[in-house]
Amino acid sequence: MSAADQLRNLIEGFRVSAAVYVAAELGISDALAAGPLDAVALAGKVGADPDSLERLMRALATVGLYDESPDGRYANTDVGDSLRSDVLGSLRAWARNLAEPAKWTAWGDLVNSIRTGATAFEVTHGMDAWSYREARPESNAVFNDAMTANTYAVAQAVAEAYDFTARRCVVDVGGGQGTLLEAVLARHQHLRGIVFDQPHAVATSPSPTYPADSHDRWRSVSGSFFDSVPRADAYLLKAILHDWSDDDSVRILRTCREAMDPDGVVLVAEIVLGRPEHAQAASFLDLTMLVMTGGRERTADEYAALFERADLRLTRVVDTTTKVSVIEAVAR
Repeated sequence: MSAADQLRNLIEGFRVSAAVYVAAELGISDALAAGPLDAVALAGKVGADPDSLERLMRALATVGLYDESPDGRYANTDVGDSLRSDVLGSLRAWARNLAEPAKWTAWGDLVNSIRTGATAFEVTHGMDAWSYREARPESNAVFNDAMTANTYAVAQAVAEAYDFTARRCVVDVGGGQGTLLEAVLARHQHLRGIVFDQPHAVATSPSPTYPADSHDRWRSVSGSFFDSVPRADAYLLKAILHDWSDDDSVRILRTCREAMDPDGVVLVAEIVLGRPEHAQAASFLDLTMLVMTGGRERTADEYAALFERADLRLTRVVDTTTKVSVIEAVAR
């Protein structure tokens, strides 16, 4: 492929993202779970115009999401199956979240963020992303499902990589539906745990897959991590600090520092900048933070600086089998 063709693919990549979003929004992979369908039958199931849907399916077949048979029927590929709602590790919610119209609009103003440093989402919509979702239950539900899917992909790896043997109680700060906490408690039977998040985001009960005989080790608490968090000897913050500026991140860390037991730890689970093997994922996630929240991805040294300002000390960085690392800090 020539350099010009490579560039053309980069320029035109948004079209694939848009098409995958439509497939996720319509539930096409769910509709094909029972077997192949032609465009007319599929359109009846998902509520679409048959001719337009056929054009979409033809395009998505060229990128490997669906198979097109000679008789004009379409079927899920292994890639397309990952867009089904009923499979473990489903990415349907993730696709719906990343490419919903409000985010498309914000990404369209990326140039303004680069020129001014402003958060594109706030400029475009007149409010931050959290306020936007809180006022729109449907958008909030999609976001919560997406965060659950995203956490599911790394929860087991975090639970296995970090040794919680010496811990007694862990708080999943900003933990949403508690996916990460549940993985940690399942692996470490001696632990108690609390999932902590805002009232419109926090789970009110464990997921159906969480063992019923372990419910007494799990509870949820709602509130703001800028104000206070429950007392414990371990605080998990997965994909939290990257949403916030340095000053706000220090406020969150100080809240944890003030609440934690003297022998406690703060465990920040993030993709660390400066790792060549994860450079693309980290760098584009960093742009996402610029567009969406005003936060940023950081190097290990930059996390160390945040910890110091919060009266904490970085002690080690524990790698996992995923892109996410666990950055441990203790009281200074």
